[in-house]
Amino acid sequence: MALPVLADLAVGQEVARGTRTVDRSRLVRYAGASGDFNPIHWNERFAASVGLPGVIAHGMWTMGSAVGVVVDWLGDPGAVLDYQVRFTRPIPVPDPGEAEVEVVATVGALDAEAGTARIDLQVSALGTRVLGKAQVLVRLG
Repeated sequence: MALPVLADLAVGQEVARGTRTVDRSRLVRYAGASGDFNPIHWNERFAASVGLPGVIAHGMWTMGSAVGVVVDWLGDPGAVLDYQVRFTRPIPVPDPGEAEVEVVATVGALDAEAGTARIDLQVSALGTRVLGKAQVLVRLG
């Protein structure tokens, strides 16, 4: 699959949109893969005792899931040069059930000389933004 072409993009253009879901079993699997066994990600009583609304998704799971929408659009994870976010709100994960994370990717800036684009992400759950200043620098065709 060929990368999107820089000349075909415009600042403000939406390039991708997607929904990611997370449930308690995914949190357990992510904890095992990442080594992050903080009880706020699996123990309801502990999470509440530290002032959280309940068990919350790992921030790095949220960050990785959000950039996945851009990677799907690109068709090549190697085209991602840089990725930065600010964590603004936790994502409560109900039991039973799942939390939905909505991601909208738009072109924030273009650099024809470098062959790159900055893709800005709006990432929200339950209508609330959960990542701030989420920006992905990508190299395009």
